Amino acid sequence: MRLTIRNINEMKRKNEQIPMVTAYDYTSGMIAENAGIPMLLVGDSLGQVVLGHDTTIPVTMEEMIHHTKAVVKGTNKALIVADMPFMSYQASRENAILNAGRLLKEGGAQAVKLEGGTRSASTVRRIVEVGIPVMGHIGLTPQSVNQMGGYRVRGKTEQGAERLIEDALDLQSAGAFAIVLELIPNAVALRITSKLKIPTIGIGAGPHCDGQIQVLHDLLGLFKEFTPKHAKKFIDGSRLFTQAIQEYVQEVKSQTFLVDSQKSKINNIKPEEITTK
Repeated sequence: MRLTIRNINEMKRKNEQIPMVTAYDYTSGMIAENAGIPMLLVGDSLGQVVLGHDTTIPVTMEEMIHHTKAVVKGTNKALIVADMPFMSYQASRENAILNAGRLLKEGGAQAVKLEGGTRSASTVRRIVEVGIPVMGHIGLTPQSVNQMGGYRVRGKTEQGAERLIEDALDLQSAGAFAIVLELIPNAVALRITSKLKIPTIGIGAGPHCDGQIQVLHDLLGLFKEFTPKHAKKFIDGSRLFTQAIQEYVQEVKSQTFLVDSQKSKINNIKPEEITTK
């Protein structure tokens, strides 16, 4: 049985930290859940780490549904949150409700996430009113990267900090069950977390949030060229995977690829046992 938003909120009440990572397919969802992750985000960051775009903006609803379905199939217990991609909720509240519903009905997610604080609160309220759990997202909001002029820390001034606190409180009032805080100062994240009854999930927001989220590809070190400052690389996946594939290439070229047990089985097959069926 899957965890619910009540379980996630209970973790905050018990001061139990909430680990969260992104997942984009059947295998990554299965591995993350088996590692003990209670809540997974099918993030629109798949636009960059899976599809090769420069930003999250090109990601479509169809792509989000496709990847969400795969993650859901690979899991049994984790709460699956699906990102609402750019322009799937901004045009109208009705459009937002329909697209959020698609992520649950077609994708199989249990909740959705959308960006924006006070400006998105009325949309969050309407989606929640029809029975769809919503996770908020404030601070750096990647879908607004063109308006923000890049990926920059938010809330560095007192005025900016107060605006973020207002954003968080408005999202909570609108019915959000949790809020992602991205790239904001540690002290501001602490102020927001202490004021909210719902969990805060930090990414580049310091240690005082109720949980943390990381992009799976970052914590596995799958990108050799770039690692965000707020990410921690737990293994050098790029090097390890490259080394493994290089060893495979070498074994194929040297005709030593098949292990002894495989060689024995294949070499002992009699001609009359070979079938084309």
